[in-house]
This record gives sequence, structure tokens and C-alpha cells, in this order.
Amino acid sequence: MNAISRHLDVPFGIDAQGRTRTTGDDDHVRDMIKLVLFTEPGERVNRPDFGCGLKQLVFAPSSDALVAAVEALVHGSLIRWLDSVITIESVAVRADESTLDIEITYARIDTGARHLDLFVRQIG
Repeated sequence: MNAISRHLDVPFGIDAQGRTRTTGDDDHVRDMIKLVLFTEPGERVNRPDFGCGLKQLVFAPSSDALVAAVEALVHGSLIRWLDSVITIESVAVRADESTLDIEITYARIDTGARHLDLFVRQIG
């Protein structure tokens, strides 16, 4: 494993050498965003309010209102949980009949590096 990898990878796994799989800084930040997005409040025992709550929208009909609600929910959750790690520049959501595409533009606070990542969630 290269010297840049310093964080446990998500999901947890074992690498080819039989050691705990690790990841670099950029992937670690992406993993943290994914954890906020796809963890439901109540899933974590010691932090019951952690998460975004996207599953509550699983059965909501795809519409402009759903898109606006998801954008606000995602933006607020990322600010709440990762404000010391990233600065959110934009959140764009596209919904079709069965998926939500969540596109997040952010800058890492420690390096200033800008990133654009896409996260996909099945809604039907």
C-alpha cells in the first residue's frame, strides 16, 4: 500500500496482503460524504441523530418538490456533519422513476482542492 493511504476504507475490507484495506485522503472524504448521505438517523447507537434521512423519501413520487427537498436535506446534513472537513459549493439532484442522482461540488478545507462527486440512490 502506498504511503498516502492513511484511513480505513469504507466498506471495511482486507487487502491482497491480508491487512486492513486503507484509502487516501480524497477517497476518505468521499466515503465520509457517502456515510452522511446513506446513514439514516437512528442507525448509529451512540449518535442517533447522525445521517441524512434519504430513505424517508424512498416512496415519495419523483417530482420537482422531491428534488428541492433532497437538495435542502443533503446540503443541511453535509454542513451539519462535515463543516470542518469540506465547504459545500453546490448540491444538484436529478430524479427519475427509480433513482436519485446527487451531484455535490465541494472543496476540502485542508487543501482547498475542489471536487465534483456523483452519488446514486435507488428510490423505487
